[in-house]
Amino acid sequence: MPLTSTVTGHLREGTTPAGASVAGESAAEELSRLRRENAQLRRANEILRTSAAFFAAAELDRKIG
Repeated sequence: MPLTSTVTGHLREGTTPAGASVAGESAAEELSRLRRENAQLRRANEILRTSAAFFAAAELDRKIG
């Protein structure tokens, strides 16, 4: 299915692929939802950065030791 028809279908239904309502969500609700999502993604990125550093250090220790 071409992208334009997919986008058009979502616009007709009033939803995004993730399921968030486009038509029924006020700007304040959308902003609040996006801020929560942004905070969650920042926490996930911090966890990934920390674990990557941990495993990189462990790999160096293994090679040196």
